[in-house]
This record gives sequence, structure tokens and C-alpha cells, in this order.
Amino acid sequence: MAKTIQVAADRAYDPTKTVLPVEVARGIYIENPPSAQALKLMHLLIAKAGGRMAEEVQHEMRMADLKHIEGMRNHDRASLRTLFTQLRAAVMVYDDTEAQEEIIGGFMDEIRLDYRQEVVDTLVVKWWFGRTFRRIAAESNHWAILDRQTVFALSSKYSILLFQHIASLANLDRIDRKSFTVPELRALFGVEGGKLDRFADLNRRALQPAIAEINQLSRLKLKATPRKTGRTVTSVEISWKLKADPTDAKQELARPKVGRKARQEGTVETLPAVFPETGGIGYSPRWLDLKQQAGCNMDNILIATNFRRFLDERGVARDVANIESLFLSYCRKIGRV
Repeated sequence: MAKTIQVAADRAYDPTKTVLPVEVARGIYIENPPSAQALKLMHLLIAKAGGRMAEEVQHEMRMADLKHIEGMRNHDRASLRTLFTQLRAAVMVYDDTEAQEEIIGGFMDEIRLDYRQEVVDTLVVKWWFGRTFRRIAAESNHWAILDRQTVFALSSKYSILLFQHIASLANLDRIDRKSFTVPELRALFGVEGGKLDRFADLNRRALQPAIAEINQLSRLKLKATPRKTGRTVTSVEISWKLKADPTDAKQELARPKVGRKARQEGTVETLPAVFPETGGIGYSPRWLDLKQQAGCNMDNILIATNFRRFLDERGVARDVANIESLFLSYCRKIGRV
């Protein structure tokens, strides 16, 4: 048994970590790059398969299991179909330098969404990994152990792809930096042709936001240093170090996503929080995120109605300064119903 499969099997008990073959962590999606949500689903599928990821077998997961995971709770059959379509279409390229072969293949083979019991929220996801992925996993002797909560908290595909790549290098002895040519960086981020062609745009739209988010939410601290040939940036050196105290990152992961970008930039939110005067919170990301953060599964209209009654009974305005923390605390007390 290859080492990666053994490590994945040995860590099957740990729901906070995902063991990823390093070849996948550093894989380059060059066509039909998946979205951030699809990449999160990919990590979840690998984690669910664990030590059996290299086997040509059917894997299975229930929608209820998916909805327990922060960052993946709002999906239904239609949205899952979209994510699986992206994963099925993604092209993964891996250069096996030892065998002197470049492997080009897919991540997924076949996916089935069994909706016979969907009305009672027991939709079942069945999938088979693709031959290329299974071969890479079976032969892999190097792995990356990723914090699952961090992956699910990252908001863009650029952040996820950079995080998994650097995390696969972070524990190597005497290695704390890596240089990427600009084309290599574009490939790592899965930037499609015709987009972000100038380095200034790639840096502003992909690289710097990804580094800022990783620095805020993970145990890693990254820095990018452009290198020029003449006046043109031809490569970027990315250095990293493990934080001596990751408390700030852990606290941020425990906080609601609302205001996260403002906290990342050291600014304040420009729009004050005001709880809706009527109706539910199904179309209000701010309040829906807080409810999910609290692990509450009450109907969106019912919990909004009950919370407004809670405020009225205490004479508390819907725009009071701590309205978000009040709603979060209320949801936690309600819990699962």
C-alpha cells in the first residue's frame, strides 16, 4: 500500500483534516477550472473516501452529511448537479518526472444523485473517482494534510488552489519558498485564456486576495515577491512560515463570515446590520450565515418571526449595535429542532 493511502486510512478518525495526495494538491487545472464550491466538494469527496480513494468502487454520501459542514449547507440537488458537472469536466495535469510521463485526465468518472427519498432530505450521492485520480492516489507516497475548516472557509478558487499547493510544501525540511513563472502561476490558479492577461490584473484580482485570505484564516503566513526581467514581471517568489500563534486564525474561523473581508482589510463594515422587519431570512446571506454558524435548522421564516418577538418583548430595536451577536446567541439557544 502506498504511503498516502495508508496515512488517509490511519487518519479516518479525524473529521477536521483531509489527506490529499500531494500530486493532487499541486495539480494544475488548465481547462474548465472548477469553482470554489466545486473544489470544496472535491476535498469532501476525497476525505469521505479516505483510505479507499484509490479503489474502483462506488462511494456514497447522504445530503444530510453534507449539510452538517460549514460552507456547504445550502446545497440541493440542482446545485450539486452543477458542482459535479464542473468536477467531471475539470482537467488535471500531473507531470510524473520519474516515469517521464505527463498525465492528463479527469478527477471524476460517474456520479449518481439518488433522489428517491429526496422529500425527506435523504438524497444520496454516489460517485466513482476517475482512472487518473485513482492511479495518482494509488501510487502516491507524499501527501498534504489540510485543515478542513480552513478549506471550507476560503471564499475563492484562487485561495483554495494556492492554499493546498503551499500546504503540501509547508512541512518539508529547509523549504520555505517557491518561485513560479507568471504562466505557472496562471496555471496554478486555473486562469482561463483571455482573462487576467496582465500581471497587474493577476496580482490584484487573484494573487493578493488569495494571500490575504490565507493569512487571515490559516496557520500559514504567505508573502509574494515579484521578480522582474527589465520592466516586466516574469516570476513571483512565494515564501511562507508557520504562525507561532494561530489563535487569531482560529478565532476568525469561529466568527460569522459577515464582516470578514472588512476585518481582513482592517476596515469597518459600511452598512450597519438591521434585522428584517418582515418575512424570513432565506434571501438574507448575513442572517442566514449567522443561523448556520449557530447550527440551527429552524425554518427561516419561523426563526425570523420568533426572533422579532424576542426583540419586541425586551424592547430591543432591530438595528441595535449588537443585533448580530444577539441573533447568533438566540440561534444557538434554539439549536436543532
